[in-house]
Amino acid sequence: MMDWTDRHCRYFHRLITHRTRLYTEMVTTGALLHGYVPRHLDHDDAEHPLALQLGGSEPADLAAAARLGERWGYDEINLNCGCPSERVQRGAFGACLMAEPALVAEGVKAMREAVAIPVTVKHRIGIDKGEDYGFVRDFVGTVAAAGCAVFIVHARNAWLQGLSPKQNREIPPLRYEVVRRLKADFPALTIALNGGLASDAQIAEQLAVVDGAMVGREAYHHPWLMSGWDEHFLGAEPRASSREAVEAAMVEYMERQQRAGEPWPRVARHMLGLWNGQPGARRWRQVWSDHRLKDQPPAVVAGLAAQARRHPAEAEGLSA
Repeated sequence: MMDWTDRHCRYFHRLITHRTRLYTEMVTTGALLHGYVPRHLDHDDAEHPLALQLGGSEPADLAAAARLGERWGYDEINLNCGCPSERVQRGAFGACLMAEPALVAEGVKAMREAVAIPVTVKHRIGIDKGEDYGFVRDFVGTVAAAGCAVFIVHARNAWLQGLSPKQNREIPPLRYEVVRRLKADFPALTIALNGGLASDAQIAEQLAVVDGAMVGREAYHHPWLMSGWDEHFLGAEPRASSREAVEAAMVEYMERQQRAGEPWPRVARHMLGLWNGQPGARRWRQVWSDHRLKDQPPAVVAGLAAQARRHPAEAEGLSA
């Protein structure tokens, strides 16, 4: 998710779940080939398993960007064929690529020849208002013939005109049955479902019929949702012992980042959902978001936030 799942966000999420695969925000091939690579590809070893999501359409550029991703230690290269934003469309990639499956197949082939790590594709179930199943079936079939074995399917159409990216996540109806049909038609492929999943029960329901589940904004806004995934879905011990322990680890991380020149508010913004649904969560968020505290050490802010969370009725003046 662009501007959301940066390296600080991923470090935070990794404190909650050890085994869940994390994805970068979409990085364009142009940014990697003509920009400052460390800004886009730097990550902490703790973030693995970690996939680099690329935005682009030119096979040679995709191959070069994939090589960079492999060199920087990523575990997977994922091609975005699902983003509907106008800016992405102007770059001739994202969801509009679903109308050019042969070009996507070329890009996948070029990347697979360039790297030894898996190359996967994330896409929608259609574009605009067309609901012909054959459209997405043929897209998957064409790209699979180029060697892609993993498809992450957002179970909504992407409307390329008339809707904002936010509306594109809400207005086109979810059609999980299309993703299930893809799995039935392509049993040898790994098919993961994305879109609208907001609870362990919903995830478990889909995992009974498809191979994987991707959760985006719900995991960002309610990150503690991830705390049981290692145990419930991935056969491992739970990663996080408590919200308090995760917050303490993030304070240590913020202090390290601050010493390296990164202002701690850029890190803290990603953990504001940690206490969502718990008493005092609103006051806790307010303290961590208070710009007047930006020059205070993270440990001092953590103390104020903890006090505000435990005694929200008494905390109105804490951060003044």
